[in-house]
Amino acid sequence: MGRWEPDARDRLVRAALDLFSEQGYDNTAVAQIAERAGLTKSTFFRHFRDKREVLFGGQDELADVLVGGIAGASGDAGPLTAVEAALVAVGTWFTDEQRAHGPQRQAVVEGNLELRERSALKMAGFAVAMKDALERRGVPELAAAVAAELGVLAFERAYVTWLETAGDWAPIARRSVDEVRTAAATLG
Repeated sequence: MGRWEPDARDRLVRAALDLFSEQGYDNTAVAQIAERAGLTKSTFFRHFRDKREVLFGGQDELADVLVGGIAGASGDAGPLTAVEAALVAVGTWFTDEQRAHGPQRQAVVEGNLELRERSALKMAGFAVAMKDALERRGVPELAAAVAAELGVLAFERAYVTWLETAGDWAPIARRSVDEVRTAAATLG
């Protein structure tokens, strides 16, 4: 495959995930990823800052979608309903390609402590973004923080379900928020 063929980003993602799976994240160099994809190292860096971004790229854009979903929720929506709107909005961001790469990506992240920590930081960033968006809607700080953390839990559960099924994102996200809401209500 020539280096000027389309879909360089997808080729780099596929190559990276394959190499991470075959030889481990720590044992994989950017040059190897580029070579496996039939591209140059400079092409890799046009698409990603570093090899972690293959796994975590788009975090800021996704946080923006979550914030926009909360801002776009109906005015009378409670905090968890606004969070649900945010999670549903994320569905426009997820693609079939991401679903195809998701299980392999998850396995790579779970197999590496540094990547698990990076994933936890990503989720913490989503929680802060949602908390701030809820506060802008007038939700008190503690309630906003709790709703945002529950939203992250619902997001993570929905994502795993979405990867494992052929279902559409929106109903999976809604069901996940309902399950978290129900579980929280039992805490008494």
